[in-house]
Amino acid sequence: MKKNPTSILAVVCILAILGIIYASMMPQWISKDEEALAEFSTERALNQVEIIAQKPHYVGSTNHELVANYLKLELNRIGLETSIQEGFTLNDKGLLVKSKNILARIKGTNNTKALLLLSHYDSAPHSFSKGASDDASGVATILEGIRAFLYAKQPHKNDIIILFSDAEELGLNGAALFVNEHPWAKDVGLVINFEARGSSGPSYMLMETNKGNEALVKEFANAKAKYPVSNSLMYSIYKMLPNDTDLTVFREQGKIQGFNFAFIDGHYNYHTQQDDVQHLSKTTLAHQGTYLMPLLKYFSNADLTSTDSTEDHVYFSVPFSFISYPFSWVIPMTIVALGLLILFVFIGKAKRVITFREIFRGFVPLLGSLVVSGLVTFLGWKILLQIYPQYSDLLNGFTYNGHAYIGAFVTLSIAISFAFYHHFSEAKITMNHFVAPLLLWIIINAFLANSLTGAGFLIIPVYFGVLLFGIFVITQHYSLGLNLLFCIPALAIIAPFILMFPIGLGLKILFGSAILTVLLFGLLLPVFGDFFKKGVWTMFFFAVSIGFFIYAGYHSGYQKGEAKSNSLLYVYNANTNSAVWTTYDVNLDEWTKSYLGEKNQKAVGLNALPLTSKYNSGFTYSAIAPVVELAKPTIAFLKDSTVGNNRYLKIKITPNRKVNRYDIYANPKMTFFNFKANGVSTSDQKGNRLERDGSKILCYYVVANEPLVMDFYINKSSIFDMDLIESSFDLMTNPLLKIKPRSDWMMPTPFVLNDAVLIQQKIKRYTAPVAVPAAATVVKDSTLIAKDSLKQVVRPE
Repeated sequence: MKKNPTSILAVVCILAILGIIYASMMPQWISKDEEALAEFSTERALNQVEIIAQKPHYVGSTNHELVANYLKLELNRIGLETSIQEGFTLNDKGLLVKSKNILARIKGTNNTKALLLLSHYDSAPHSFSKGASDDASGVATILEGIRAFLYAKQPHKNDIIILFSDAEELGLNGAALFVNEHPWAKDVGLVINFEARGSSGPSYMLMETNKGNEALVKEFANAKAKYPVSNSLMYSIYKMLPNDTDLTVFREQGKIQGFNFAFIDGHYNYHTQQDDVQHLSKTTLAHQGTYLMPLLKYFSNADLTSTDSTEDHVYFSVPFSFISYPFSWVIPMTIVALGLLILFVFIGKAKRVITFREIFRGFVPLLGSLVVSGLVTFLGWKILLQIYPQYSDLLNGFTYNGHAYIGAFVTLSIAISFAFYHHFSEAKITMNHFVAPLLLWIIINAFLANSLTGAGFLIIPVYFGVLLFGIFVITQHYSLGLNLLFCIPALAIIAPFILMFPIGLGLKILFGSAILTVLLFGLLLPVFGDFFKKGVWTMFFFAVSIGFFIYAGYHSGYQKGEAKSNSLLYVYNANTNSAVWTTYDVNLDEWTKSYLGEKNQKAVGLNALPLTSKYNSGFTYSAIAPVVELAKPTIAFLKDSTVGNNRYLKIKITPNRKVNRYDIYANPKMTFFNFKANGVSTSDQKGNRLERDGSKILCYYVVANEPLVMDFYINKSSIFDMDLIESSFDLMTNPLLKIKPRSDWMMPTPFVLNDAVLIQQKIKRYTAPVAVPAAATVVKDSTLIAKDSLKQVVRPE
């Protein structure tokens, strides 16, 4: 049986259109070292990434300090004077750290508000991440962009502030330190932030606005970035996810708006040992540069006092263009689309080319395809997780063969759609059945107009479909070229989401891509529905889907560069003088089994004091470990006095080994007032009561072994019940434990406290607090308490 040559031509044309759309999203070339010095060079930026990302440089590491010094020297080398901002911050999630921000400022000729260029220079802790993508790529983009900008002697009215922030990976603390304490913060009118949540793919623009986005949308369009990739739906989804950036702090705490630029493909490398320069896509780095240079030139001369607005705009990008219109248009556009469809249906009915019977029959293949594709993909992925349990090893939810699974389920959904239309639709009644997907899309847009207005641009492809339907009922003429032309908006606007959703949100939502594929198939029905041999195309796409599944299965294992993540910790309980090995892993491998044993024992009691992690991971298995001589911290009660009904405490915990982190817990029944840690209170704290969730008080990332000092008061009748976990990130190098190295196809699990040596113990003392007469509170309280407090150093039992 031969395929219809016209149908082959149509498929080839659609594939070519999709190829052009993808190629136009980002540069397909990189600028070389030979690039003019006044131009951005990807190779020069990549050289910076190689230097910054030679080794992990998380907060508290030696390499972190080396990178900070290098960035100061590089800013000096291009003619800028640098300054350092250093200090403690305690965020509302209890994350305490001493951040070191690196700053420079370029004076403008007639400053309105300053333009701030932002990237963080710390890498993710725990997982041996070198931070090439996240966020050496952002730092390098700014360094190279500013170098070219200064070399070209670009005229600019506004001051330009460069901020390489610290401790972003821990809790956005460096950004908070700048926004709340640096005098330059009040001068900032707009922020351009470069980030990464993967290692490849196009860089997406996400706005951070306090009220309306109208002004920022228009200004971004005026800046004329060459490869804009963005839409208002993405930011609506972004706001629902726990993925804040430094720019979020500027918006929430400083009321300063701006633009995020971040790439998300290659998500399996995010925060892992594989975030190195070898995995960073050069074209992705080039894409970041194509944003920075035009935006730097434009916003350094724009009036940054006029970027606020109360109105919101829908916006979206298509190849080489950026389009926007007001939110207020969304509902009228949906109503007009419905009105036009109804008008054309009645014109078609009058011309006897449309029948209501066939219109209703058109819902059978459409809804059948939607239900079957969605269920098959949802259940199919569940089955695959059972067949390949190792897929759960990667916490980010996107496997190394994830792109193959997207291809498999998308082509399977296309095959299912062809099968339904093969059995329930004929070519001669295609345009009758085209009404069903058009009506369904209008209903979806009407729903989104009220619940997710940022998705209002999805009505645009529907308009082209309605107009194509109208042309047919008026002319009763079929033209493959015209049909393909009117289908381009659907391919350009909707098709990228089919790939982007599972990449950004994980393969667990592959069913969403399947449903979107069927909905897109419905808008392409004037092309696909006219195929006479839909059964052949059903088998063709089914065969392609099988091919993708075979490829994915063949590449379901691990290898160097596509490593299995695993975790191991040594936990010493100073209260019981016992120790265990423990892990977060569900599937143990030969390396973890050598410590945890072949017979897995559930981790008992280790999750009573929960360690903070992105995905709330808990310990799964544990095994008895040898007790080694670890230097326990010194606990000093510098102040312990009662005044009236209050008990005042000042506790100092000093490490006696090289440590990286303290986690402090307290009985949930304890209520803390005027709580300070290393001299700072919780940001945005309301009242004097410490708000907390559960037993966790704070997580302190240690720099230069600086002690933790907590100052607070509790009710005198409260039972004092506090614990600490002291962690050092030296499991792999600790001479007392002699851990064997991982195989080259393994890597530390990200997003959790990993490769660490932990000491768990009670915070307590042996002498009762000193009682201070209530009448004495009128005297200088701090002097009195200091005089009467019992200062004692206590070793835990």
